[in-house]
Amino acid sequence: MKTFKGGVHAPDNKALTAQCPIEQMPLVPDYYVALAQHIGKPAEAIVAAGDKVAEGQLIAKAAGKVSANIFSPVSGEVVGIEQIVNSKGAKGDYIHIKTDGEQRVVTLPILENPTPSQIIERIEEAGIVGLGGAGFPTAVKATPAQPVDTLIINAAECEPYLNCDNRLMIERTEQVIAGTRLLAKALGVTDVVIGLEANKMEAYEKLVGHEGIRVELLKKKYPQGAEKSLIYACTKRKVPVGGLPANVGCVVNNVGTVYAIWDAVVNGKPLYQRCVTISGRGIAEPKNLDIRVGTPLASVIEFCGGLSDETIKLISGGPMMGFALTGTDLYTTKTDSGFLALTAKEASTLMPTPCINCGRCATVCPMKLMPMYIDFYTTVGDYESAVKYGAMNCIECGTCAYVCPAKRPIVQSVRLTKSKMRRK
Repeated sequence: MKTFKGGVHAPDNKALTAQCPIEQMPLVPDYYVALAQHIGKPAEAIVAAGDKVAEGQLIAKAAGKVSANIFSPVSGEVVGIEQIVNSKGAKGDYIHIKTDGEQRVVTLPILENPTPSQIIERIEEAGIVGLGGAGFPTAVKATPAQPVDTLIINAAECEPYLNCDNRLMIERTEQVIAGTRLLAKALGVTDVVIGLEANKMEAYEKLVGHEGIRVELLKKKYPQGAEKSLIYACTKRKVPVGGLPANVGCVVNNVGTVYAIWDAVVNGKPLYQRCVTISGRGIAEPKNLDIRVGTPLASVIEFCGGLSDETIKLISGGPMMGFALTGTDLYTTKTDSGFLALTAKEASTLMPTPCINCGRCATVCPMKLMPMYIDFYTTVGDYESAVKYGAMNCIECGTCAYVCPAKRPIVQSVRLTKSKMRRK
C-alpha cells in the first residue's frame, strides 16, 4: 500500500454509515439557495421575487471565470433574496424558493459522444465544482495553464465518519467510471489513477479491472486524501511549495465531482443535488443522503431521527477539517460532504493550555512545517513571522491540532494569519 510521510492514524468511525445505502432526502416546503457555494466570486441572481422556477432551472449566473452557475433544486416560486449567516459565520445572499409540489423539471441538452471542448463547456454550464470540500470550479481545473499527463481521482475519503464517496463507488460504480473517462477525455490524458484507502475494500473490488484505469490501494492514514499527499502516494511526484498539481503534470478531482460530470453530460442534469453523510453518535439514525442544495439542516436532522441529548458539538464536514456549528439554522450547499453530531465521547471540550514545545505537531505535519511557531507568532500578532514558518503553505488538515497535548487551536491560528495577510 502506498502512502506519504507524516500524518496520523485516527479512528475512522466509518462503520456508522459504511453499510447504509444512499437514500433520497424528501422534499421540504422551503429552500434557501446560497449564491456563494464555491471558491471565487458569488454567482449573480437572475431571478426575483414572484418568479416561477422549475427544478434544474438556472437562477444565478457565474460572475467571472472563477465562479459557478447556480440552479433551482425544486419546482416552485421565488420568495425573494435574503441575507443569511452561513456555516462559517459570514453573511451571504440566499435565494428563497417555496416548493409548489408540481415537480416541473428542465434539463440541459444530452451530449452524445461529446468532444473535449464540449465536455468542458458542459462542466462550466452545469455549475460543477469540486465536491471534496474546497468547491473550486471544475471547468478551470479542466483547462490547466500547462500540459498534464495524469488524472488522479481522489477516492481516499480520509476524513473520519464520511462515507458519501464510498457509497457512490459501491452503488454507482459504472457512472463514476464513465465520469472519470469523460474528464480524462476533456484533459487529453491516458494515465488515469483512482487512489482509495484500504478501509474501502468493497469499493476497491468494484473499481479494479476497468480498462485504462489504474486503481491504487493506499494506506489508511490521515490526510491521505490531501491533494499533494495523494499525488505523492500515487506518482511519487512532489508539488513544489506554492505550486499547483499541474506543475507536476497532474489534475486531481473528487469521486463526487466525476459522478456529477457524468450526470451533466449523459442526463443533462446540472449540479444541484449531491450525496451527504449524516453521522456521529449524537444522531438517532446515521444515513447517507442525496440532498438538494438549499435544504434546511434542521429538516435533514429531523429525517435522521433527531439529535440525542448527549450531543455536544455539531460539525459541517469531517471532524478534522470541518467547521463547528452554532446551531441547525443553516442550509446545504454543493460543497457539504457531511454533517456530524458528536457526543462527549467523540469530541473534546478541553480548553487550550500553553504550548509545551513537545514538537509532535511538526512530526506529523504532511507539509513539513513548524505549526507551533505559526501558532505562537499568530497569538502575539506577528503575522509576518508566522508566514516565515509556512502559514501560507498549510493545507489546514488539522493533524497538528489532533496530536497537540495542549489542545492548541493551531488551524484557527493559520486561518487567522492567512486572512490578515490577504487583507494586507
